[in-house]
Amino acid sequence: MKNSKKNTKPDKIKRILALIGALLLFGMYAATLLFAFIDHSASQGLLKASIACTMILPVLLYAYTLVYRITRTKYETDHDGIRKPDGSREEPPS
Repeated sequence: MKNSKKNTKPDKIKRILALIGALLLFGMYAATLLFAFIDHSASQGLLKASIACTMILPVLLYAYTLVYRITRTKYETDHDGIRKPDGSREEPPS
């Protein structure tokens, strides 16, 4: 018998957000290519903006996920307060 794990709601949300992020990156790459081939007065500025977004957005997303992982493992929350990694409790901030 297969050991199948049910997809929880947070897992589904993560998958949907990952798909949206992948589509956004694909759209930025396609826009960069399109702006590179267009010969219009505004296309050079659009190309520069598209290249900047193509490089900056993934770096910012990586930094966000890195900070999230670090802060999530430092404090784990429960219903009646914040539980530190050593097991002691701390009252939630007001």
